[in-house]
Amino acid sequence: MLIYYRTSLMAWFMIYYYILTFALFSHLTFSQSIVDTLPGFPGELPFKLETGYVGVGESENVQLFYYFIDSENNPKEDPLILWLTGGPGCSCLSVLLYQMGPFAINYTGSTGEVPTLRVNPYAWTKVANIIFVDQPAGTGYSYGKNQDSYMTSDSLSASSSHEFLKKWLLLHPRFLANSLYIAGDSYTGIIIPPLVQEIYNGNEVGAEPLLNIKGYILGNPLTDHFINFNSRLTFAHRMALLSDNLYESTKTNCKGNFLFAEPGNLLCHNDLQRIAKCLEKIQMSNILEPWCGSKFKGKNLLPSDQSSAESYPTDILQQLHPVPKSWCRDDHKVYSYTWANANTVKEALRVREGTILEWIRCNMTMFYVRGKERTDSYIYDIKSTIDTHKNLTHRRARALIYSGDHDMVFPHVGTEEWIKLLGLPVEKEWGPWFVDGQIAGFTERYSHNNYELTYATVKGAGHNAPEYKPKESLAMLIRWLKGVRL
Repeated sequence: MLIYYRTSLMAWFMIYYYILTFALFSHLTFSQSIVDTLPGFPGELPFKLETGYVGVGESENVQLFYYFIDSENNPKEDPLILWLTGGPGCSCLSVLLYQMGPFAINYTGSTGEVPTLRVNPYAWTKVANIIFVDQPAGTGYSYGKNQDSYMTSDSLSASSSHEFLKKWLLLHPRFLANSLYIAGDSYTGIIIPPLVQEIYNGNEVGAEPLLNIKGYILGNPLTDHFINFNSRLTFAHRMALLSDNLYESTKTNCKGNFLFAEPGNLLCHNDLQRIAKCLEKIQMSNILEPWCGSKFKGKNLLPSDQSSAESYPTDILQQLHPVPKSWCRDDHKVYSYTWANANTVKEALRVREGTILEWIRCNMTMFYVRGKERTDSYIYDIKSTIDTHKNLTHRRARALIYSGDHDMVFPHVGTEEWIKLLGLPVEKEWGPWFVDGQIAGFTERYSHNNYELTYATVKGAGHNAPEYKPKESLAMLIRWLKGVRL
C-alpha cells in the first residue's frame, strides 16, 4: 500500500509538472524530431540523434536550431553539456563533423555529390549528453523571422543561450537532474562566462527551472581582447618564428603593445612590418601545418588578418622536380558545404524549408574582426571576461581550460597570462599528463574554496584541439569529468 501511494504521488506530481509546463509555455513554438538515418551514413545511426528548433527572444522571432545526441554510455547518469561554437557566427555542425561529434566525414569514400560519413571513435558523446546549438540567428540552420532578429551582440547572445537552455530542459525534463556543463571554444570565451554567471544568478533567485550547473569548459578561448591578441607575438618568439633581437626591439619600441602602434612611432611601425613579413606564411590555426592561402576567404573559421597567399616565382629546382601540392586542412572543409546544403540532408535533419539560403560554416556578417566595435549585424560589447571568471571563483564550480599548444589564433601563453590574473592558489604544480604512456600535454590545477580550475595544454594540437588530437582530447574530458588527475 505504501509503495502504491508513493507511486501514485509521484505520478500526480509529474502530471502536475507537465500541466504547469504546458500552461507556461503553450504559446511557444517548438519542434523536435528523432533522426534515425543520415545521407551518406550506412544503415541506421548507432546513436540517438534529435534535431529541432527552440524560439527565443521577443515573440520568439529567433529560431535556434540544435542537434542533441544522447550519451552512448549512460544517458541517465552522464552529464549534460551545452556546446556553443565560436566565430561568432560559426555553425556547430563543423564541430560535429570535424571535432567531437559521433559522426564524421569519410574522406576516402567521399566521391559523390553527398559525402559519406563514418563513426567517430573519439566522440565526446561517448561519455556525455551534448546539445550543439547554432547561435545566434544567421548561424548554420538558425534563422530570424524578421530582419531585426539578425541583429545581436555578445551580451544578447549569452542571454539568448540561457533562454534556449531553460526552454530545452523544460521540453526534456529527464535531464534536469544531470550535472550540467557549458562548453565551447575560441570566441565563446567571451559568451560562456557571462552565460554561466546568469545561470548561477538565476538559481540564486529561484528562477525555474533550476539548473544543475556544475561548471564550464573552454578550449583555446578568447577571454581578453588585448591579452589574447597581444600574446601572438610572444608565442611566435617562443616558437622560434621571431629572432630574439626582433622581438626585444619590438617590445621596447612598441612599449609592449603589439596591436596598435602609436601614431608617429616609426620604430614600432617598422618592427611590426618586419614581423608581419615573418609571419605572413604561417598557418595560424596550427603553425606546423602548411600555409594554404585564402581558399575559404570570408567563410573560414580563423580571423581574416593574415596576408593573402602570394605567388613566388618557381625556381629551377621546382621546374626540374615539381613539388606535389601540400595537404591542406581546409580542403576537408569543402565536404561540409556539400553535405549540409544537400536537400536530402536538410530533409533528414528536419530543417524548415525557406529559412536559409545557404548553409555556411561561418557567417562573416557577424564574424569577429580584430579592432572593430561591431559589424552590420553584431556588436562586440564584451571586451574581457576576466572579471566574470573572478566572480565565478566564488561559486561552487569546476572549470576546464585547455589549449592546443601550436595554436597562434589564441595562443596558450595568453591563456596562461589571464589565468594568473585570477589570483588562484595552485593546488597541483605544472606537470605532464599522459595517454598511452606518451606525454599528451601539460597541466596545472588551481583551487579556491569550492571553485576548481584545471588548465591543460594538448601537445601538438592547433586551435580546435579535438580536431587535431581526438584521442588525447577525449581522454582529457573523461578524466576531468570523473574528477581524477589528468
